[in-house]
Amino acid sequence: MSKIIDGRIVAAEKKEQLSALAKTLEEKTGIKPGLAVLRVGDDPASQLYVNMKGIHSRELGYHFEEHVFPAWTPSEVLEQRIKELNEANHVHGIILQLPLPLGLDKFYFLSLIDPAKDVDGLHPLNAGKFFQGIGGGFVPCTPLGCLELIKTVHNDLEGLNACVVGRSLLVGLPMAALLLQQNCTLSIAHSKTQNLPALCKAANILVVAIGSPRFIPGEWIQKGATVIDVGINRLPTGELAGDVDFASARLRAGAITPVPGGVGPMTVVSLLRNTLEAAFHYAGEPFPL
Repeated sequence: MSKIIDGRIVAAEKKEQLSALAKTLEEKTGIKPGLAVLRVGDDPASQLYVNMKGIHSRELGYHFEEHVFPAWTPSEVLEQRIKELNEANHVHGIILQLPLPLGLDKFYFLSLIDPAKDVDGLHPLNAGKFFQGIGGGFVPCTPLGCLELIKTVHNDLEGLNACVVGRSLLVGLPMAALLLQQNCTLSIAHSKTQNLPALCKAANILVVAIGSPRFIPGEWIQKGATVIDVGINRLPTGELAGDVDFASARLRAGAITPVPGGVGPMTVVSLLRNTLEAAFHYAGEPFPL
């Protein structure tokens, strides 16, 4: 039976560390980390995610504000609000909650956010720095959280075989880049990949982010592998399930994340980390993490 990588426990430890650093920053400089979220439309999942970000931000002593717009909001209105937040001294991180309603170009609006406040790491400048491995930008939150979870199992990733199933801009591609930066030998699988079971079975580290419930069965997993399940899917029964069949996978994996309670908490903590880093940079202080 595999070790369960409990993201809630790891996240709680990280939050304590971030809370202490936020308090130190405010005592030294008078600056309280500030996070602003722009949400367009009434997507229930987006509303839930934003509420969670607000709760966790306030728990750490951050300033948090949400800017909500109806789905039919003209582009100019959203542009103006982003401009105002870029110029706001009390806001150090800005998030554009995705997905956006049809007709709004996410890439355009993401490019309007000040790169120094782009704590999701999705501005073209930050993405370019990240993929070139030159530093100075923010790492996308979900892959950063996944890497933290992997490192609770592996002290050194160098030379390990890793497979990322999924090639999205939000998770798959940046996750692959992070693993390459750790000197893993990498495979990226997607909907056109041939012989997916063999690729999965060759991996010491398997990260799955495809949005398809229980798609990866346990028999595809190398015995003793570390499995990071990014997927979160609601079944017709109302139950939540990951992209990996947890029941069969845990019989072969050496360590595996559950759904829920695995990657999700670490995504939020990574966002809080990036926001704190942005506040430190704004204050002209070196970020200690």
